[in-house]
Amino acid sequence: MRGFKNFLMRGDVIVVAVGLVVALAFSMLITAFTTYIVNPIIASFSSGKVGLGVEIRSGNLRTLVDFGSFISAIIYFVIFIAAVYFLIVVPYKHVQARRGQLVFGDPAPVKTCPACLSSDLPAAASKCKYCGTDQPTTAAA
Repeated sequence: MRGFKNFLMRGDVIVVAVGLVVALAFSMLITAFTTYIVNPIIASFSSGKVGLGVEIRSGNLRTLVDFGSFISAIIYFVIFIAAVYFLIVVPYKHVQARRGQLVFGDPAPVKTCPACLSSDLPAAASKCKYCGTDQPTTAAA
């Protein structure tokens, strides 16, 4: 039990738990926005009673292909991902940069081995990690 308690009390676990709670609350807010604001706007572009949907068999709403709900889901996804990025990822990057750690940075440059065509070798590698051949040196920019 002591190890489990130590695991739970680590700062990372607490930060993740708070982040999940905030994300769930924000998810409900975005759901309400798309349901009560975006969906009526999308439905207003159609003169029919089913909105931006197509009934495969007329008179049977279970066969409705609802494009309006799909567009609403796309809008929801874009808003949610943007909120997560700008409210969680960007501040986290700034905090970690102050600590001297680079997170979510650009990937390290790689090169391709001319012998075995492995394309994930570090640019500064002098030998291929797969076939062991000597690598040509690249000029530093």
